[in-house]
Amino acid sequence: MKVGKLIWLRRISQVFFLCLFIYLLFVTRLPQDIYLDYSLTFTDAPDVRLEQPVTFFWQINPLAWITTVLATHQWVTGFAWAIGLLALTLVLGRFFCGFICPLGTLHHMASSIKPALKGSALAAANRQKPDRMIKYFFLTVICVAAFFGLNLSGLLDPLSLLFRSLALAVFPALGNALNGFFEILARSDIKIINLLGYSSEVLVAPLFGYETIAFQTGWFIGILFLLILFLNRIRPRFWCRVLCPLGALLGICSKYSLLRLKKVDEKCTHCGICTRNCQGAASCEPGTPWQSPECLLCLNCQELCPEDALTFKLNRPLPMRGPARFDSGRRVVLTGLMAGLSIPFLGKLDGITHRSPSPQLIRPPGSLPENDFLDRCQRCGLCMKVCPTNAIHPAFAEAGMAGFWTPNLIMTLGYCEYTCTLCGSVCPTGAIADITSEVKTKTPIRIGSAYIDRGRCIPWSGNGSCIMCEEVCPTSPKAIHLKDDFVINPEKEMVPVKLPYINLKQCVGCGICETKCPVRGKPAIRVISAGETRDPDNQILL
Repeated sequence: MKVGKLIWLRRISQVFFLCLFIYLLFVTRLPQDIYLDYSLTFTDAPDVRLEQPVTFFWQINPLAWITTVLATHQWVTGFAWAIGLLALTLVLGRFFCGFICPLGTLHHMASSIKPALKGSALAAANRQKPDRMIKYFFLTVICVAAFFGLNLSGLLDPLSLLFRSLALAVFPALGNALNGFFEILARSDIKIINLLGYSSEVLVAPLFGYETIAFQTGWFIGILFLLILFLNRIRPRFWCRVLCPLGALLGICSKYSLLRLKKVDEKCTHCGICTRNCQGAASCEPGTPWQSPECLLCLNCQELCPEDALTFKLNRPLPMRGPARFDSGRRVVLTGLMAGLSIPFLGKLDGITHRSPSPQLIRPPGSLPENDFLDRCQRCGLCMKVCPTNAIHPAFAEAGMAGFWTPNLIMTLGYCEYTCTLCGSVCPTGAIADITSEVKTKTPIRIGSAYIDRGRCIPWSGNGSCIMCEEVCPTSPKAIHLKDDFVINPEKEMVPVKLPYINLKQCVGCGICETKCPVRGKPAIRVISAGETRDPDNQILL
């Protein structure tokens, strides 16, 4: 096949996988036909599951597989595609980066649209630089830390980073902006504009949701994502060359790949076209050693070379010549080893996950015990995106350093639907078990316990009557029951009220009472993690 056709094949492949990634992101939600009345539907058909393979990109992700194996110290199934991708990398090199990776495609696009660097400045930026070793440092840190019990791969894994950024920041911000715009139109006195405003439910809601969506630290995730894209203005595909740990892993596998760049030094006129258009700064110009671990297989050099001095062919890699030297790469690896050894033990110093569980750390139903959960969680955001009530958020301080951006339920923003088990069904590594609705409700699986702040509770403080928490409690029999009693109101009068009490043996910590509590600011009834099924030591009742 001619290289021109291969270039078009690459472009088609890049667009296809980027569109596939975005499509799977959009369908990672409660099916549209049951969104408006999910409580009733869950009761009628408890085990709702997504029809689309939303975990596909994690099933082909070798970094997610390797770090999970290292962290759990056991073989992890469900990643056959990832193993196959590693095998193909040994033959074709970093084809994933050039043909498949959706984040790489975004960086390629950001680098190509009105490039900030041109001519000699672009050629200088595309030459080998020592900072390319940073990604190998990150890979070493991630793998060593995973082996010693702290899986950090999701923080820098490109697929988790892209899904988290789009699902928790970019698309919610875009959806909220569009909804706000259509709301302004709906207030117009001009009929046609008014009708256009009300059409937002048809145009916007099917993609972005019917309600305002917000995520904790979403602003920070969004700014970080934009910053990563902006780095392409400094150097083309900066992330892929300097920071990406998955690229480093594939680069190691491609060092001796069978697909090699053949250079004909005699034909080269040193015009610099190949260097200026190289996406990976892989030293493609004849007369310099080709860096196969850095080559993203964009094929630009072969297509654009006017002298036909560059050709990709399947050949056996040449053996290393000369004695091995203690080079900068080894120093990077040793530094990464020391950092990777230190981080897991430093992560235990806060005591949140290893000695005294945080009351605000409420994991999704079906989550493994905390240490096992952290071994597997990729911080990808799939569970947060699929949650129909916007209850699951990326943790900030609740989980300590070790649990940063792992899923945590914030009941003031949303509650755990009593029979919903979607979060476990989309978890790519099993950090959240794929349980059924029957297991969740009949066991039952508890994620925490509710308690009443009597100083803020309307009936307990004598400020009126309220039975909201008892009305919305989904358990049978109800975990919240009412007792007729008398309290002293602010006027010093004895008044009859119905006082809410909590039966901790019935409470599952779903948090709907906290979400629906009419007391503004801090709700009068709140859920804490104590009483969760997954941790026998984190209990209220003896």
